[in-house]
Amino acid sequence: MKTALLLIDIQRDYFPGGRYPLYEPERCAARAAQALTLFRESGLPVVHVRHSSLDAGAPFFRPGTDGTQIHPLIQPLDGETIIEKHFPDSFMQTTLHETLQALKVQRLVVCGMMSHMCVDTTVRAARPLGYEVIVLGDACTTTALEWKGQRIGVQEVHGAFMAALDGSFASVIDTAALAETL
Repeated sequence: MKTALLLIDIQRDYFPGGRYPLYEPERCAARAAQALTLFRESGLPVVHVRHSSLDAGAPFFRPGTDGTQIHPLIQPLDGETIIEKHFPDSFMQTTLHETLQALKVQRLVVCGMMSHMCVDTTVRAARPLGYEVIVLGDACTTTALEWKGQRIGVQEVHGAFMAALDGSFASVIDTAALAETL
């Protein structure tokens, strides 16, 4: 089964000094870099997804800013695909599905930012398109949320979304177990 790595929104705005820093983004990016190295060494396809807001007044990922750039820890190499998206779903109004079909990809290994938004939405969209999905839970991160005046901690947000995906839309594993699945 041909497998591709999908790195979602590991961009500068999510890191310290960016416009919307997440929880431990360096840890997430370091684990994503481990997966990236494994895919590159195995000669398997790698697809970088980069978000750019359509709203020039957006709080982050403003077009043309440094914050939209992919973080140096997972810098794309020449020949690696970069898909630009404008919505949480990496498939929505992009060429991602067509790109994966052309590569004959049947299984996706997904990691990136944010667990509760773009990772979740993309994984849920991939399943009905016929992809088997593996999420690297320790190579994803997010932020705390607030709902009805109650703060929901980052660990709870991340854990709830990984638990919801695991078994229904994907298999959620740690990066250390990735080599066994390829």
